[in-house]
Amino acid sequence: PWSLQDEATYKRSGGIDEQREHEEPREGVSFASLLSWPDLEAVHLPRAMAQGLRLALALLALTFAGPQEAGSEQELRFKPPPSQRPVRLFTEDELARYDGRKEDEPIYIAVKGVVFDVTSGKEFYGKGAPYNALAGKDSTRSVAKMSLDPADLTYDTMGLTEEQLRSLDETFSNVYKAKYPIVGYTARRILNEDGSPNPNFKPEDQPHFTIKDEF
Repeated sequence: PWSLQDEATYKRSGGIDEQREHEEPREGVSFASLLSWPDLEAVHLPRAMAQGLRLALALLALTFAGPQEAGSEQELRFKPPPSQRPVRLFTEDELARYDGRKEDEPIYIAVKGVVFDVTSGKEFYGKGAPYNALAGKDSTRSVAKMSLDPADLTYDTMGLTEEQLRSLDETFSNVYKAKYPIVGYTARRILNEDGSPNPNFKPEDQPHFTIKDEF
């Protein structure tokens, strides 16, 4: 029998450092001093002159502020969107390349059609490690049954009990999704047998496939 207790212990004992970026606000030009002069009527200027000076000061403030606001609007308008990496689909042969046997290659494992980079858990999935048999393939059934039997090293979940399916979902969320980055998905989940896109594929409709937010 196989247990992920070591994985769970490793997760609890490890820390995740979070880096937060603090963006300093940009300081704009302030015209408060121009508009906070003493009331011109208080120094006995004619009312018409006071109104004219107020209007002139307001126009002056708009003249200086206009280009800055326009520049900010232009910057927001033409700021390029953040780059996004395309979703990668792995065939069985492509996934098999990342089975942990080559030191210069990352280690990937697929669970429920989601491919995780488990290189940081090399002590579990690397060459000669206890769970290396799971690497380089979709090992959904093995994870559900906590089994390293070669017959269980497959994506097929047919015939699993409700308890095994619950165990699969818990391990998927609390171990793999919580610890390891997602690098892609298995092509079998999204493509037809001939490699063409499956227009009827909907993650939420897949058996026990509850991570629609990942697509």
